[in-house]
Amino acid sequence: MTGDAIRIEGLRKTYAGGKEALKGVDLSIPTGSIFGLLGPNGAGKSTLINILAGLVLKTSGKVDIWGWDQDRNPRQSRAAIGVMPQELNLDPFFTPRGALEVQAGLYGVPKAERRSDEILRMIGLEDKADAYARTLSGGMRRRLLLGKALVHHPHILVLDEPTAGVDIELRQMLWKNVRKLNRERGMTIILTTHYLEEAEEMCDEIAIINQGAVVARDSTSNLLGQLDAKTMVITPEAPPMELPQAAGISSEMRDGGLIALSYNAGETSAEDVLALLHGAGIRIRDVRTEQADLEDVFLELTRSRPAA
Repeated sequence: MTGDAIRIEGLRKTYAGGKEALKGVDLSIPTGSIFGLLGPNGAGKSTLINILAGLVLKTSGKVDIWGWDQDRNPRQSRAAIGVMPQELNLDPFFTPRGALEVQAGLYGVPKAERRSDEILRMIGLEDKADAYARTLSGGMRRRLLLGKALVHHPHILVLDEPTAGVDIELRQMLWKNVRKLNRERGMTIILTTHYLEEAEEMCDEIAIINQGAVVARDSTSNLLGQLDAKTMVITPEAPPMELPQAAGISSEMRDGGLIALSYNAGETSAEDVLALLHGAGIRIRDVRTEQADLEDVFLELTRSRPAA
């Protein structure tokens, strides 16, 4: 399929009591992308995901999933998407193989088309296939959640805070599998995470939701380019008597005797910063620059551009 895997138009959700969780969200997610859905707690991310999964009814708006209108073709739209939830919702008396088989049955996957053992190998639970779920570690249970989301061969995989509270080994295993699914099967991946460095590393495009509305949506590189703040970090030959000061340049001392000078690249050049140092009689042993990361962009957008 070409075009958009998901297209959302004017999506609103108002809960009992008048709380408006989503305020007319418009969003398109390209087919074959790894797409980040970010926002602070209470921004509306979980409501949006639950609407996509068919777990929450929208108040108004239109949702197309893999070309299927969610209202007109609910079975087809749900079959196109798999969700790995944040909560560990596993039956403790099922084995991993049994859990996958039951999940596949619920989606109407014929026995001849089920691939439970293949999924167990992929998520690293082949040797635990017949152990009760209650005996699995927390990390293993998260792997099983991923397996359950894949049993019906979905075109779209939603990962809701998949690495919250897990160790480095599991996180690396998860991202390895996600990249493989995206690369080899063309699966569209939607990721929500509070680990912004993960989104920066993994996602092609990102949407930031705040107070029920999309406040930014662009490629990861373009979002990072929205902030032109830079910091030049100097290792001086000798500690300065005082920090240099100039309009448009802020300076601070860091551990180890480093001097950090922050400025906006659109207003101040690196040459201006170096001239300030030379004018203050500071000799430079080493220099490096730091640029804004996704966390800076996220904070800037959610603080300075609240939803209406």
